[in-house]
Order: sequence, then structure tokens, then C-alpha cells
Amino acid sequence: MAEEMKKGPRDNGAPDYKKNLHPLMAKNYGQWASHEKIKPGVLVHVAENGDKLYTVRAGSPRTMSVDTVRKICDIADKYCQGHLRFTSRANVEFLLAEEKDVKPLIDEVKAVLGFPIGGTGHSVSNVLHTQGWLHCNLPGTDAAGSVKALMDTLMKEFESDNDLPARVKISASCCQINCGGQGDIAINLQHHHPPVIKPEGVGICELPKVVAICPVAAIRPRQQDDGVTTLEVVDEKCMYCGACHGQCPTMEIRDAKTDTLTIWVGGKTASTRNGPSFMKLAVWGLPNNAPRWPEVADAVHKILDAYKATAYKYERMGEWVERISWKKFFELTGFPFTKYHIDDSEMARTTYNTSAQVRF
Repeated sequence: MAEEMKKGPRDNGAPDYKKNLHPLMAKNYGQWASHEKIKPGVLVHVAENGDKLYTVRAGSPRTMSVDTVRKICDIADKYCQGHLRFTSRANVEFLLAEEKDVKPLIDEVKAVLGFPIGGTGHSVSNVLHTQGWLHCNLPGTDAAGSVKALMDTLMKEFESDNDLPARVKISASCCQINCGGQGDIAINLQHHHPPVIKPEGVGICELPKVVAICPVAAIRPRQQDDGVTTLEVVDEKCMYCGACHGQCPTMEIRDAKTDTLTIWVGGKTASTRNGPSFMKLAVWGLPNNAPRWPEVADAVHKILDAYKATAYKYERMGEWVERISWKKFFELTGFPFTKYHIDDSEMARTTYNTSAQVRF
């Protein structure tokens, strides 16, 4: 029998995550009996054999320098046997085997990194956001900067684990395509006109890709008088999403004078209770007012204040709105109900708009 050829290690696809688990996690994988909150940001997980693993969650700015990452790793080497993880919302979780290390680690995280501890239980978790001006190719606002400004005003809600009826997940997107995803509260950019085509630059774009990327077929090729093929936009079809700009930079949809921000509520990706749900428009036309975006922070706090005052315990944002009705939501928050909103409650025909086709 011929000797089998030796193969090199597989280096494609996702790595085996079990290789990077904390030793206690690997030892008790699939055998955890319970967990409990010690205090905001700190949990203890208990295995069936009595082993305990402590997790300390800190909010991070998501976009970090190499120097900051090295400081995080130094703390993990000192207290966590080199093990930590980043959550899907860019929180840093330090994993500890000894309870005596919890307080020294928290003190060092605050002193060296300046990160707050929290984001567990019924709190506002770290805001999930897109790349913004740092990396994205079609941002109309700065997601990272606006999230930093917003979280500065939400520190109390992050550091407390019982200040809200349930967990509140906030996302922010620097463009109208909304890579930020569904959230209890979502902040998205909004364009107000179709893209402006610069004919002299269309030649650098792959025209079939630009036509195909439009989700509403609003872009089509056009032959100029000189025989050169360019593009045109059917204004009545365009929904101002900006997807074309990513394929062809000369189709400029961003406009610092007219771009605004919108806030959506009630989105959820979890399958618990009533299943996943799409978010719906709450307020639109907020100024894209860098560098602190105070109007956005004020609107978010209005929503949270109304939610705290009237929601049942464990009731997520979307469940709360569906229970009290959208009419009541607008009354509590003080947001104007406009022609851009749809009320789908049982009494919608006698209150607000009931569909996209009916306007009172």
C-alpha cells in the first residue's frame, strides 16, 4: 500500500473555536448547570461539577489602536490566562478562574483602558454600529463618532443591570442600507434625493453591475448622442438607498445639506416569545449634526423614558409598542405622526394611516 501523501494544515474556512476556549470552558463544555449576576457587568457560570468561571464585561469603542489592543491583551495575560472574547456588540469579556481576581481586573480596566463595566442584564448594551467614515465606501455620517457621543449620555443605562424593563439593543448605520441590522432602537442615515450622475466618470464603472445592484430597477443604461453608453436614474422608482454608489462612486447620493437621520424601533433578531421582528419608523428628519448629534441623543432618551415608565418587566421594546399601540407610543414620546408612518393596530382605520395606499 502506497504511503499516503502528507498534507499541510488546513488554512481555509473558520478555525476550530474550541482551540481558543478558556481551559475551564473547554473542560466543562456542554456541562454548565447555571449562572448568576454578581453585579452589573460581572457574572459567574457554575458547571455541573462545581467549577466556576467568572466573566467581566467592559464596553469598548470597537475601533481601537494597536496600542489599546495590546493593553487589553496584557490585562488578559495577567488575570485570565490569556483568554478573553469580544461579543457581537463589541463588548470585551474577560474570563477569570478565580473570584479574587475580579476586583483587581475591574480596577485595572478602568484605570488603564478607561472602559466602563456593565452591559449585562436589563441594560443598554454597547451600541452595534457600522464602519462610518473610517472604512465604509458610502457613508453619509460617522457611525463611530455618533455612537461614542450617544453612549456618553447612556452610561447610567449601561452600568446598571436593572434600570430598564428588559435588555435594550441599539444599532447605528452610517448609510441607508443599514448594515447595523435590526435593533430595539436603530439610528440610520436617510437620503432625500436620487443619486447625481457625473457622466465623465461613469466610464470607470462596470455598468451591468450598477444596473443589477439596484433593488427597485431604477437604474438603466442610456445611449448619449455621441454613442457613449452611460446610465440614468428613474426618479419615480428610486428609493434613495445608495447601493449604486458602492458600485459606482460617480453616482453620488450623499448630500451634506439634505441628508438627515432617522430612528426606528422594535426590531429583534431573537426567536424568544413572539419571534424576530422588523423595526418601524419612529422619527425622521433629525439633523446630521456632528460632532455630538444632540438631537439624536434627545430622541433616544425620550423613547427610553417612555419605555421605562410604561413597559412591563421583561417586555422588549417591540413587544411594548405592540401592546400599547403606535398611537400611544407617539403620545408618550411626543414625536409627530406624519405621512411617512403607518399604524397597523386594530383601531388604525379610526386613528392613523392604515397602509401605504391610504392617506387621511
